[in-house]
Amino acid sequence: MKEKISKAQRRRMFNPIIQFFKYIYLSVKIMGIVSGGHGGTDKINN
Repeated sequence: MKEKISKAQRRRMFNPIIQFFKYIYLSVKIMGIVSGGHGGTDKINN
């Protein structure tokens, strides 16, 4: 079953500028989590 996507949603999905900022935001978020000690690899060196 296919859902109808509105033109505004499609424009938002395929806009490369918005995609770029979403990617940067998620990358920073992941880097913050990993460098914050929640990555699971920080206890090996102790």
